[in-house]
Amino acid sequence: MTQNIILKIIKERCKSTLVSHLGIEITYADREKVEGKMPVDERTCQPYGVLHGGASVAFSETLGSIGGQIAAGEQNRAMGQQINSNHIRPVKKGYVTGVAKIIHKGKKSQLWEIKVFNEEKKLICNSQLTLAIL
Repeated sequence: MTQNIILKIIKERCKSTLVSHLGIEITYADREKVEGKMPVDERTCQPYGVLHGGASVAFSETLGSIGGQIAAGEQNRAMGQQINSNHIRPVKKGYVTGVAKIIHKGKKSQLWEIKVFNEEKKLICNSQLTLAIL
């Protein structure tokens, strides 16, 4: 399957979900890595004008979960079990980009590391996501 077809399928499945509501766009996806971007705007900021930590976590879980589902194959389901996120620095505007990479791929679980960066390529959030494979 080509990258364009994979991205088209992901976009279709994310319609009318939290992913589309937050403006998350997946820009690359395969079995070992997923990349995307998310706007820092009224949908994703907290009342003090910076990116909401929950939006960073939702972005991280989205990237890791998409990768996990691709890696698990269509006959299985990847379901989030735990996410641990560390917020490094605030972001006030623009876009953040994220890269999720698989650390462990087992038959019953996966572990993904997700790094989120600001437009200056500085780390703003680092997460680890554990997925159950059902």
